[in-house]
Amino acid sequence: MTPAARVQSAIELLDEIIVAARDKGGSADRVAAAFFAARRYAGSKDRRAIRDLAWRAIRAFGERPENGRAAMVALAGTDQELAALFDGSAYGPKAIDPSEPKASGDIVPEWVKPLFSELVTGDEFPALLERAPLDIRVNRLVACPAQVQAQFPEAQQMEGCTDGLRLPTGFSIETEPVYQSGAVEVQDFGSQLIAELCEAKPGMTVLDLCAGAGGKTLALASHMAGEGRLIAADTSRDRLTQLPPRAVRAKAEFIETRLLNPGKELATLDDLSEACDIVLIDAPCSGSGTWRRNPETRWRLEQRDLQRLVTEQARLLDIAAQLVKPGGRLVYAVCSLFACEGRDQADGFLERAKGFEPDLGLVRAGRRDGAGILLTPAHDGSDGFYMARLHKLC
Repeated sequence: MTPAARVQSAIELLDEIIVAARDKGGSADRVAAAFFAARRYAGSKDRRAIRDLAWRAIRAFGERPENGRAAMVALAGTDQELAALFDGSAYGPKAIDPSEPKASGDIVPEWVKPLFSELVTGDEFPALLERAPLDIRVNRLVACPAQVQAQFPEAQQMEGCTDGLRLPTGFSIETEPVYQSGAVEVQDFGSQLIAELCEAKPGMTVLDLCAGAGGKTLALASHMAGEGRLIAADTSRDRLTQLPPRAVRAKAEFIETRLLNPGKELATLDDLSEACDIVLIDAPCSGSGTWRRNPETRWRLEQRDLQRLVTEQARLLDIAAQLVKPGGRLVYAVCSLFACEGRDQADGFLERAKGFEPDLGLVRAGRRDGAGILLTPAHDGSDGFYMARLHKLC
């Protein structure tokens, strides 16, 4: 493909991503996979160039552009080499009309800016959209950190994280024998810290209430050395069914799974009433802390979505409170930097649920924010997370 044809293809890919974001369709990654599957004539270099152009536009504009051309024309306004490719050549984009619409705005939507915790200033916004590094977690059911690090001399040990290693951006871990053996899992530094905050130990009864595909469940299994009772629960059958094969690879077959009925979770968890040493809530949220991995989610979020999420987070906290035994811990986490989903949720729970007190343990990263800790890409080099550990008094 010619460079101009790549630009036109990037515009077409952006059009599909914009529609998917508007209509709550598939993620940008899924849209791109389908886009390239239908264009097998595009070589690997072409696909990489097209994707890079499209994601450059996604990262540049916080508000959803009118269409892909408007986004690319705006980029061309500050990039002479890109502007020169709007030449009207065969398979390329037509020449730019100075009067045609073009995307505008900051990298963060204006309506979103007041929602951030006061700890997240405008200086931190660019880091929210930088390319994320590759973090891995050593699975102690299979190996120890020293064994894994010996195989990857370029890996950096992450300070404040017991089993975390950071590899160079772009490193492909899935093809490595150490990954295929189950000795490591891909998991962001901040996500690993949430599991560590739980302080799960062998013999405990631990519930991962919003387990999804089980990333944090597997970390808890490693901390428990495969001993005790570990229940992964979720309302999504599609996500939960991804866990059993992952557990087999990780040598964590002792994990139980429970599919929950939305709105009737306690009916399926009644045997765990005041029986859990730890309940982890990795609650559904805006995902504002993971924009560097999924930048198009800025184009999906609406104020009504956020209100629905905040209501659900509070409901899940109230459910979890009934499952923690006296002396046990409730760990609340969201991959969000919005105060209404993090600090306000934890502080509000402590006001209405008597018998709980904040207990931050030995977290060695982040900044205190209300009853919990806030991690940000700029300050901590991790995805953005809020986490709070709440101790149930005896």
